[in-house]
Amino acid sequence: MDGTVLVADDDRTIRTVLTQALTRAGCRVHATSSLTTLLRWVEEGKGDLVISDVIMPDGNGIEMLPRISALRPGLPVIIISAQNTIMTAIQATEADAWDYLPKPFDLPDLLQRSSRALESGRRAVRGSTVVKAPVREVVEVAGDGDLPLVGRTPTMQALYRLVARVMNAELPALITGESGTGKSLIARALHDFSDRRNQPFVLASAQDLDLGDPAALVARARSGSLVIDGLADLGAQAQARLVRMLDSLPEDGPRVIAIADGGLTRALEAGAFRQDLYYRLGGVTLHVPPLRERIEDIPLLAEHFLARAARETGTSRRLSAQALEVVRQYSWPGNVRQLENTIRRLVITGQEAEIGRAEIESALNNHPAVSAQGEGRHGETLGEAVGRHVRRYFELHGDELPPPGVYGRILHEMEAPLIEISLEYTGGNQARCADLLGINRNTLRKKINELDIRVTRRRKLM
Repeated sequence: MDGTVLVADDDRTIRTVLTQALTRAGCRVHATSSLTTLLRWVEEGKGDLVISDVIMPDGNGIEMLPRISALRPGLPVIIISAQNTIMTAIQATEADAWDYLPKPFDLPDLLQRSSRALESGRRAVRGSTVVKAPVREVVEVAGDGDLPLVGRTPTMQALYRLVARVMNAELPALITGESGTGKSLIARALHDFSDRRNQPFVLASAQDLDLGDPAALVARARSGSLVIDGLADLGAQAQARLVRMLDSLPEDGPRVIAIADGGLTRALEAGAFRQDLYYRLGGVTLHVPPLRERIEDIPLLAEHFLARAARETGTSRRLSAQALEVVRQYSWPGNVRQLENTIRRLVITGQEAEIGRAEIESALNNHPAVSAQGEGRHGETLGEAVGRHVRRYFELHGDELPPPGVYGRILHEMEAPLIEISLEYTGGNQARCADLLGINRNTLRKKINELDIRVTRRRKLM
């Protein structure tokens, strides 16, 4: 890796770690705790890459992006932020950030992204002309209570990135997930942060399509967003009306966003839902994972809901370590909505400043707990272990089937750790790792980039 990197972060530890890591990787580094200094360096022509925090003592890193773009078109900027919300990802995309990473970030991952950003900047310089990126208005962040879409787990960050990439795409969107996961909030984010945000946001239920006129809904939505909620509940007549409506949308008509739960899969398999309608609505599919599949986000969400309840009620409470562990171990069949309601009830009804284990257990009322993910069973073959985890994945969905695409998701879940662990045990030596796996080295490089795999060197077999 070669180039000069400008680092802006008010945390001295982060500046030191990044300076050392980037220097070892072959870069020259200038680090500062001031956005004013950073902008002066950019204006002076210094730097091939910028890595900046968002909240700084003298400003906001995202709001600074249009100025950097105006001063140095094509200069890549990677935003790092402890604000692990969908709004941060969307704002970073709106302001033309080259990439966005939540804190705490994985250092090897950041180095890989920095390498790609530096190469991207070199390609831009080598080009015949550099197109100046338009200075785009930074969308103001709504209050925390408006969009409680919080999560630092890879699956949620991937969802936030996808929302940011497709929010202005001229494609219909299909949002899937269990009840209470936040599907309606994703739909709202797609509208509120898009170029259509000043146009109407119209929410239509299955009953509206069964009894009403779809053309009237299109007229109401104008050039905004038309959201069809409860897609799996549409009857045959309503589905036919919706197909005709989609086929006759005017060029300046609304973007159609559909929301569906697991019942859509069953309806498709039973032939009760039209496949042609499914494909018309699935221009881009956004799956919102259940809470039990992102357990590491639970403490973050709980803290978020405790703070919100404190603002609304004037009563401040906190979870004890034992209570937090109980919260982490429960399956939350009602997902984020159930967690929010539980936290709010505890804040309103409790007397002590700290919420204890017994109190949270009583509030949860013996909901089924998440099984511990321990080590493999004694004498178990690899195939049996994989089969057990696949079965558990299906069982976690209860009476529902998992969303479509199980084959690809399972293979991805197996392939990524296989390559990552193989790299770890070969000391990060890609040639040796490719030989170990029995694949071509170019194939391995491609997989590392496609799967966004961290290359670690913690272990090396002699």
